[in-house]
Amino acid sequence: MKKSIFGLLLLVLFTTNTFSQNTDKQEVIQLSKQKWQWMADKNVDRLTPLFDDKSVFVHMGGSWGKTQEINVIKSGGIHYKKADVHEVSVNIIGNTAILLNKITLLAVVGGNEVTNPFIVMEVYIKDNDGWKLGSLSFTKLMTPGQ
Repeated sequence: MKKSIFGLLLLVLFTTNTFSQNTDKQEVIQLSKQKWQWMADKNVDRLTPLFDDKSVFVHMGGSWGKTQEINVIKSGGIHYKKADVHEVSVNIIGNTAILLNKITLLAVVGGNEVTNPFIVMEVYIKDNDGWKLGSLSFTKLMTPGQ
């Protein structure tokens, strides 16, 4: 009888943890989709609370923190016009979510419209206020089909 109760308890705990991780994964995927749209819309009012104060952004032309990324988006220094997301994966480790997107990004950089294939890594940290973006890194693919 004790073994049955213990086994049932383990099953419930495992199922609850799996359900929680799947819910977190879907939440992070949806948040990432919203982020791409907010970036396209230059909606810094929505992006500012999403980006953690200590967040870092790695681009082909350099890396910087939250304030500079918000200013780049607001000024149009980089206008993320459209991110076509081809693949998404999420791994949850504790209160950290690592999301990988394979995208084709249409952007305006320095007044020139460019299209590039990227793998983008987004790192989200969950706290009492929900998920915050801690890092966004772009790695350009050599060919679109990679």
